[in-house]
Amino acid sequence: MPRLRKRSILLAGHATSVALETEFWTVLEAMAKAENLSLAGLIARIDQGRGETPLASASRLAALAFASRR
Repeated sequence: MPRLRKRSILLAGHATSVALETEFWTVLEAMAKAENLSLAGLIARIDQGRGETPLASASRLAALAFASRR
């Protein structure tokens, strides 16, 4: 079973944590670098566009979309 890695992030002035598999964090870090954002900035952007989707799920979907474009 994959292990989740939890990271704390400040979103809209509130601390939250996101737990994702290491592989997703790796892709999100590459995505942030490619888009000249910090990881927190990227997660904040994902958060703003996720609607009712849980943040972890929206982050996984963003990582998959980025990886499929590469």
